[in-house]
Amino acid sequence: MSEPEQNKNTAEQEVKTQDASTDPVRKITKYVLIITALIFVWYIIADRHAPWSDQARVQTYVIPIVPQVSGRVTEVLVKQDQIVSPGDILFKIDPSDYELAVENAEAALELAGQEIGAGMASVVTAQAQLVVAETNVEHVNAQSARVFEMEEKNVLSHSDGDKARAAIKQSKAQVISAKANLDKAKQALGKEGNDNPRIRAAMAQLKKAQLDLSRTVVLAPSFGGITNLQIDTGFYANAGAASMTFIEGNNAWVQVNLRENNLANLAVGNSVEIALDVNPGTIYQGKISSIGFAVDTSSTSAVGTLATVESKTGWLRDAQRFPVMITFNDDSTKGLRRLGGQADVQIYTGDNWFVNSLGWLWIRVLSILSYVY
Repeated sequence: MSEPEQNKNTAEQEVKTQDASTDPVRKITKYVLIITALIFVWYIIADRHAPWSDQARVQTYVIPIVPQVSGRVTEVLVKQDQIVSPGDILFKIDPSDYELAVENAEAALELAGQEIGAGMASVVTAQAQLVVAETNVEHVNAQSARVFEMEEKNVLSHSDGDKARAAIKQSKAQVISAKANLDKAKQALGKEGNDNPRIRAAMAQLKKAQLDLSRTVVLAPSFGGITNLQIDTGFYANAGAASMTFIEGNNAWVQVNLRENNLANLAVGNSVEIALDVNPGTIYQGKISSIGFAVDTSSTSAVGTLATVESKTGWLRDAQRFPVMITFNDDSTKGLRRLGGQADVQIYTGDNWFVNSLGWLWIRVLSILSYVY
């Protein structure tokens, strides 16, 4: 091959090499592969050291509003999905029957007081009768002593002595009877003052009647919202039957269901970043408050039937998930905590700057993406 032809081939090879190095498709493919490799490596490491999940929902306390007394609803002062403060009146029940019960209990207490007064009078009377009987014994003994003296001198007959001895026995029997009547009066009276059982029973009945009357006004237990409102004026509310649902607003947390292989390095107190779907683009701070250690996987059926076993095919079985509870660090989410609202969470279990930086970036990307999904 001549020298010009060799130079030509060399030049063509240089051009092809230069074209290959500047080919945008190849460049993009290379970058995509590098990014994919980084994501894969981060995914493997993050599963253990900085787990992320979108299987998270906002949770709070759900409290059925249950009246403790029955009656016709006279007024409903809240509406569906209304925010209420602690002590706000939710609805009122007709108090007529309960006001009458209070009046009856007050009358019963007054009657108990009168009975106690009568009992005190009976005790005083019995005590006086005992004194009279004891005085009579002393008098009879003195009179009988003179009779016995005269009997020894044969001034009086033995018949008179027998009468004197009978009088002594009779007077002593009267003392015993008076003491028994006094004990009976004291037992019927019971303890004095407010310790008296009849007074205590009457006071307890009055307190119960007053408590039932106060329960005709149903109040909000704390700050929160009313939902599932099912009553209106004229509705007959039954004690123990829910009339509406109260969603507690002061305490809220996020429950995230993590795969078992996410739990290895988790600990209570680990810092967490939370992206709520209700407020895209904003990241909230939290921490792990508890890590679930049990879930129900039983397929046992009721007694008398056979257990049901699910048959699944495939190379990989489904990962078991466990609930992890996350609390917010502050009240900045107050007003955004909708029960059942979805969230993304990023957990940091250590100080690895590379893994944590990728997690920091990832949760913010997801928060921005929640604008469109």
